[in-house]
Amino acid sequence: MEKKHISLDFYPTKTQITILNCTFGCVRYVYNHFFRFKTKKLYSKEKKSISYSECSKELTVLKKDKEWLKDVDKFFFTKILLKRFR
Repeated sequence: MEKKHISLDFYPTKTQITILNCTFGCVRYVYNHFFRFKTKKLYSKEKKSISYSECSKELTVLKKDKEWLKDVDKFFFTKILLKRFR
């Protein structure tokens, strides 16, 4: 199978840059939040892990506490939780 390389140039507008920065920042915050939750709170104390469904429930609570997380589409949070906690 031959691999092909595609080069793509992307020149976002100022509005798109703002949206991308917000999205990346929120996803990074959620990832770090659950990583800390898993390692410091759960594993160090109880020696157990957290499942995707538990993370999803916790994310709903987190979104109520942090209103700015509602600005980002839920697709990104679902993807990061599925990749990390499955």
